[in-house]
Amino acid sequence: MTEFRVLIVDDDFHVARVHSTYVDAIPGFTALSPVGTAALALQAVHALRPDLVLLDLYLPDTPGLELLRSLDLDTIMLTAAADPESVRAALRRGALGYLIKPFAADGLETVLRGYARYRRLLETPGTLDQAGLDRARRALLGAREPNALGRTRSGTETAVLETLASGGLLSAAEVAALVGVSRATAQRYLAALADEGSVEIQLRYGATGRPEHRYGLRD
Repeated sequence: MTEFRVLIVDDDFHVARVHSTYVDAIPGFTALSPVGTAALALQAVHALRPDLVLLDLYLPDTPGLELLRSLDLDTIMLTAAADPESVRAALRRGALGYLIKPFAADGLETVLRGYARYRRLLETPGTLDQAGLDRARRALLGAREPNALGRTRSGTETAVLETLASGGLLSAAEVAALVGVSRATAQRYLAALADEGSVEIQLRYGATGRPEHRYGLRD
């Protein structure tokens, strides 16, 4: 699973730190040190190369909507500005999402989990078809895939879910052994179930080497 590095841009240091704790609590996301001005944001983007910026509209030196024009990377607005024109302007200028303050931790978690699914879908090797693009857009909006809402599951897909239902977090290799399929097949089903929101992915770090992906059913 990709580890997404997130830069929070908010002039209220207390709020920024709270949002940082929200981000750090979500598997697959790490909050960088927040910044409170547009100038510091541009410096941090240049130096740290974050994957995602969480941007407030109200900044002391340059409005967030103006800064948004200068950011050539994924950005989601986190702001108290709730007027329709601000929302429309942010989306016109490239914001991937818009979350109105105040919000609880689970509100931001929903947005970031949707962003993670969106990135995974768009990083699939090869070209996209329209169905794949539509899935990515739905993921970004936090929508569950249709197969999470009643589609009849295949026998292998059902077996994977039943294996995960036994509790705990399992690796793709462990799921493959328990279900009786190849690791590649198990990985394919697990990735699809994660994209639809039925399965969560966490990282387990060992003493050396790459972190291991672990899979479990979402609550």
